[in-house]
Amino acid sequence: MPELIPLRTSHAPAVLAFELANRAYFAASIPDRGDEFFDRFTDRYTALLAEQDAGVCAFYVLVAEDGSVVGRFNLYDLEDGTAGLGYRVAERVAGRGVATAAVLELCRTAATTHGLRELRAAASDENAASRKVLIKAGFVPVGPATPADLGGEPGTWYRRELQP
Repeated sequence: MPELIPLRTSHAPAVLAFELANRAYFAASIPDRGDEFFDRFTDRYTALLAEQDAGVCAFYVLVAEDGSVVGRFNLYDLEDGTAGLGYRVAERVAGRGVATAAVLELCRTAATTHGLRELRAAASDENAASRKVLIKAGFVPVGPATPADLGGEPGTWYRRELQP
C-alpha cells in the first residue's frame, strides 16, 4: 500500500512526473490545469510549500514503494478547525480503494496533527469516482457546488465531522 506523507521540497520532480503522466486522465473528469501550470510548476510548487510553512494549507503525497507519487491529498484554507479537502490519484491505482484509504487516513491526520474538527470537499456531478470516495470516507452531501467552486462544473459540497 502506498504511504501518505507530508509534501516536501524533494518531492517536486515526482509530483511533476505524476501530474504530467496523468494529465489526460485527470482532464477527463476535472478541468485541465492548463499549460501555464506546467510552465510555472517550480514557482507554483515553491508557493505551495510557503503556504504549508505558514500553516494555511497542508499538502500530502501518496508515495508508492518505488518512490513514485501516485496521489496528491490537500487540506486547504485551514481556519477555525475546518479545512477544504482536495485529492487526485494516478490512473494506474484508480479503482482499487487507494483514494478512499488515503482520504480516511488524511481525516485522522487532519484531526490529530492539525486539530481540525471538520472537512469539506466539492465534487462535480461528472466525477462519479470522487463522489464515491467521499461517501465511502464518511462525507455527507450538504448542498450544491457552483461552477465557480469546481472550475466550471456544477456539483455537490460534502462535509465530514472529525474525531480527535
